[in-house]
Amino acid sequence: MDAVDALTRLGGIGSTADILLLTTRKRLRRAVEARHVVHVSRGRYSLPTADQARAVALEVGGHLRLLSAAAHLGWETQWPARYPQVVARAKPEHPVDGELVCDTLPRNDLDGWSTSHLRTVLDCAAELPFSEALAVADSALRHGDLTHDDLMASLRPDTPAHVRKVLEHATHLAANPFESALRAILVDAGIDVVPQWETTVSGVTYHPDLADPFHALAIEADSWAFHAGRPEHDADCLRYNALVVAGWTVLRFTWEQVMFAPDVVVRTVRAALALPVAA
Repeated sequence: MDAVDALTRLGGIGSTADILLLTTRKRLRRAVEARHVVHVSRGRYSLPTADQARAVALEVGGHLRLLSAAAHLGWETQWPARYPQVVARAKPEHPVDGELVCDTLPRNDLDGWSTSHLRTVLDCAAELPFSEALAVADSALRHGDLTHDDLMASLRPDTPAHVRKVLEHATHLAANPFESALRAILVDAGIDVVPQWETTVSGVTYHPDLADPFHALAIEADSWAFHAGRPEHDADCLRYNALVVAGWTVLRFTWEQVMFAPDVVVRTVRAALALPVAA
């Protein structure tokens, strides 16, 4: 896998260690030299989308928004922005290589190069598909830039239902956009799951990525980025076996299945929920 694909799977930004679980150091170095990947800080790399978007924002005297703002803020996203997403006061006289919205935002909705943390989450919730918006909101909470109370405090009586849905389901417990997308698929299908449910088996506590404890169903987002090494693989096997012996049904989904075959994910989970629960 090349470095760009690796970073895409990681949500657009990631550490050297995580990237090298998916690609080689040589491929990462070549991607940086070609400016397909940007070295943003010590031991941390990102896709160049934020840099490209800042150039467009500077050109039109605007600010980054939506996924471009999320990338600038260092938040992982389900997908990178296809084009720079920018808001400006007025439409420029010349064409712009990006998605430009003309609007005058209040000062407290802006923060440096981008829309503010809260405005970015709210805009994504309003304009993006549920899974993409949830990944952004989860990232904001995971990085500690917002709290769930901040999101709840922003709700108003006239808040659209699809925005409220994102804010209510957002959690800091999702480890990455992969897990956010998996949870979003199930929420959309009307399947109730709990992230990082705590269960103890033979004195050892486990936290499945998602769980329906009433049906003893554990659902795992199996990512190479976090399960590729021998110790991680051994730990996964121990956890899987312990849960199964304790009467849990354990489902494991790959990144490709979650991103490109959500119908398969939903169908499989529903079939598992129809199984009898062990006594």
